[in-house]
Amino acid sequence: MRAAGGRPGRHRQTNQDKQLQPNRRVGLALCLSLALGAAGPLPASDWLYYGGDAGGSHYSPLAQIDRSNVAQLERAWTYRTGDIARHPELRAGAALNVTPILLPEAAGGSLLLCSAMNRVIALNPETGEERWVYDPEVPIGPPGSKYLCRGVAYWADPAAQPDAACAHRVFTGTVDLRLIALDARNGQPCEDFGDGGTVDVAPLVYDDVPNLKPGDVQFVAPPVVAANLVIIGHADNSKFWRADSPRGEVRAFDARSGELRWSFDPLPRDAGHPAAADWTEAGMRATGGANTWTLMSVDQERGLVFLPTATAAPNNYGGLRPGNNRFANSLVALHVTDGSIAWTYQIVHHDVWDLDLPSQPMLVELEQGGERRPVVIQLTKQGLIFVFDRETGEPVFPVEERPVPTDGVPGEQLSSTQPFPTWPAPLGRVGITPDDAWGFTWFDRNACRRKLASFRTGGLYTPPTLQGSVLLPGASVFNWGGAAFDPVRQRLILPISQTPMLIRLTRTDEIPPEVMKRPRQGPLGPPMPMAGTPYSYEYVPLMSPFFAPCAAPPWGELAALDLDGEGGTAWRFTLGDLGKLMPVPLPLPFGTPLAGGPIATAGGLVFIGASADEKFRAFDTDTGRRLWEAEVPAPAMATPMTYLAGGRQYVVVAAGGHMFKGFRNISDWLVAFALPAAP
Repeated sequence: MRAAGGRPGRHRQTNQDKQLQPNRRVGLALCLSLALGAAGPLPASDWLYYGGDAGGSHYSPLAQIDRSNVAQLERAWTYRTGDIARHPELRAGAALNVTPILLPEAAGGSLLLCSAMNRVIALNPETGEERWVYDPEVPIGPPGSKYLCRGVAYWADPAAQPDAACAHRVFTGTVDLRLIALDARNGQPCEDFGDGGTVDVAPLVYDDVPNLKPGDVQFVAPPVVAANLVIIGHADNSKFWRADSPRGEVRAFDARSGELRWSFDPLPRDAGHPAAADWTEAGMRATGGANTWTLMSVDQERGLVFLPTATAAPNNYGGLRPGNNRFANSLVALHVTDGSIAWTYQIVHHDVWDLDLPSQPMLVELEQGGERRPVVIQLTKQGLIFVFDRETGEPVFPVEERPVPTDGVPGEQLSSTQPFPTWPAPLGRVGITPDDAWGFTWFDRNACRRKLASFRTGGLYTPPTLQGSVLLPGASVFNWGGAAFDPVRQRLILPISQTPMLIRLTRTDEIPPEVMKRPRQGPLGPPMPMAGTPYSYEYVPLMSPFFAPCAAPPWGELAALDLDGEGGTAWRFTLGDLGKLMPVPLPLPFGTPLAGGPIATAGGLVFIGASADEKFRAFDTDTGRRLWEAEVPAPAMATPMTYLAGGRQYVVVAAGGHMFKGFRNISDWLVAFALPAAP
């Protein structure tokens, strides 16, 4: 079969497909739930969304595995997507960072995931055996291309007969900007959606921007589904090197037909946009970006979808976009039905540090004064935590505008203040000086001290300069893996990364041509020109001669924060050791770079991989004490999930490494753990 635009897609059935034919004995409870309407809750399942629920709490009410027996966990099954074997040339650019979902029995009851190459795979949740595979056959790009798929979305059509084709749908986005609808029970494309199951979104993204290459803009995060609409944002790699990158529009398509129903552009194009007063006419006309590349959340009851937006283009210079650049770097709540704004809150003004809002907004309830208050928690790359009233957008804990430096490069127009929550306190270290230099020995410590003395140092929002500025917190204290919230304990569990980063701007016309011809290797290499601006940028970790961060460990931690209004940090411990990251395998407990998030369960447990040391761990939610750990085939740099199948609780995590973190072992494993089966 051929997908829209002549691009191929292929479905492969297995010998288990007969088990997945529509169940014609669907019970009355399911029929009633489907009749409730599109805004109603989906059929019950243990882990039906990327974040466990539509609000991304990363919490499971399952408690078969608890503190008393977690030490008995054993590997139940493993599965490999095969992407690395099929495409070994992409090993540096493809990693399995997916979080699977478990479909309800009426939809086949499969464990569903997408691979780095966007293959959608249905597994038997008890054995890991394949049931069906759909391959969209994404094109292979040049070396350095990125291949990621963090999850898929499920929707039950409330108007369809339960046994009709595509009454249960799975939506996935591809790296080449296709939105695909599949029958959840057998993996066949939904022929009534778009062109034979596919909507080609690329023309909507690329048509207004010349000279973009395939892969410059991608779908990475799963879409969300609400009110019979499938809503999706996109990742924009071109924002790093060009000012006129594509608009950061979020689009909503009819979940049945694939027709475009609405789009929301966070940046204004004319004076009628709600944010226009903050922009110049030239800035409105030329600026791109402010996209939503990470995960969105849906409040079904209130009919709201929450967007964490990114930086306006380009990431590291804002001289062509004066003003605070609303609604970039903002939490935006839209009405699901028409995409109109309910409320917005800008978290970074005039961003030049690449401080996208990185993680899924967490829709939870806080206990305050004996009552539960619906809130949304937004984590930030700079280690700040913002908590807002879900309906009004008012900060639950006060936020202050505090003065910050404004002496950036010539032509820059920085904001004189930035928002700081008065509580909780930043969880990352704030600022670094030459006296803070660290090393394994006096030799590398002194080398780091000399490096730090040669650059500008300071606290949050130190501007990029021609001299070079060292930032700590670094690239991202919190990232797309997000956090977990235990509603019983009112406790937020967070992975924390801390590595100093050097950001330096250089006038492009002053860089020798031979320097610009040097090859790039990941984040390393010559300065990257920002097309349309006078500058090129470097943004790299500040490392010692022994390839260790120049700031003291720990470099990775796991912490628990009480949000009940009485406490603070309940516990905080190092996460990860250096045993597999050093030439000499010394398991130093210094923490490692982290990617991926935790989950919490009613069994009083926190499960997390995220570290680069190829281990998966369980911690006591109350005390933070490590109760169990297991080796996995590659760094488990993904968010795990858990479910009940055949009477056993399983915990599943993708072990695929990361293209930048843990890149010594990029792979494509899915690993399931469970308690020993009854004899």
